[in-house]
Amino acid sequence: MGVPKPLLVIDAANVVGSVPDGWWRDRAGATTRLRDSLTDLSTTGLPQTGSPIDVILVVEGKARTVTSSDTVQVHVAPHSGDDAIVDLVADQSTSGRPIYVVTADRGLQRRVAPYGVEILGPHTVR
Repeated sequence: MGVPKPLLVIDAANVVGSVPDGWWRDRAGATTRLRDSLTDLSTTGLPQTGSPIDVILVVEGKARTVTSSDTVQVHVAPHSGDDAIVDLVADQSTSGRPIYVVTADRGLQRRVAPYGVEILGPHTVR
């Protein structure tokens, strides 16, 4: 039994909002494009992981209609996306798997830090 596959939890709203490309006109469309750009991560991983990775894209608000793909699990936040990310990280924190959270949101970073996650900026997946 080897090391569990790393987990990448992505704050979709924060990553989409990190580039002023008109995302505000179509949040669901911008989030769908982000999801589709992440397709290969499950097999290639990130430079930080060097191995395949499980990818969870946390969506909220007007992006709630975005669905999972074959390689990216979309998690629809029932309320706050940040709260959903903290809950996901807390649930996975005892699994022994490395956890990476992609966000530039400093408040969210502070909330997940006690779980021993590694924080990555939006540029990591953009």
